[in-house]
Amino acid sequence: MRIVLQRVTRGRVTVGRDTVGAIGVGLVALVGIADGDRREDAERLAAKTVRLRLFADGDRPFHRSVADVDGAVLVVSQFTLMGDVRRGNRPSWSGAADPGAAEPLVEAYAAAVERGGVHVERGRFGADMSVTIENDGPVTLLLDSDALGPGSG
Repeated sequence: MRIVLQRVTRGRVTVGRDTVGAIGVGLVALVGIADGDRREDAERLAAKTVRLRLFADGDRPFHRSVADVDGAVLVVSQFTLMGDVRRGNRPSWSGAADPGAAEPLVEAYAAAVERGGVHVERGRFGADMSVTIENDGPVTLLLDSDALGPGSG
């Protein structure tokens, strides 16, 4: 599971002309699910998302979490994060989970963030979405379930 986290002053997802999710201050989480990812991965990365200190507290730039600042998280599924470009010029999606396996894990991540006390808005799984991100800082991090290892949430 890979998640690109961006600290934002606001974020929005539209499908067609409809806004399906929008936040002010908080994090946009672009979530990619790999074949073999598990619910435990989603819950561990959600716990890390809630606790990461990415927000300023006075002159301390990375001292408060999204929960501490009463921020929100906008969760957007993005299978392209699983693209493999090591060979050739066309990404391979062979490492990405199929939609039937991926959708429940994206939702498990979002639900676990909510259980952590943070308001969550969602994109629409499988839709052609337009994502507006006003990156703050800019601050962008990559969370990877393989790199974090077990028990590091």
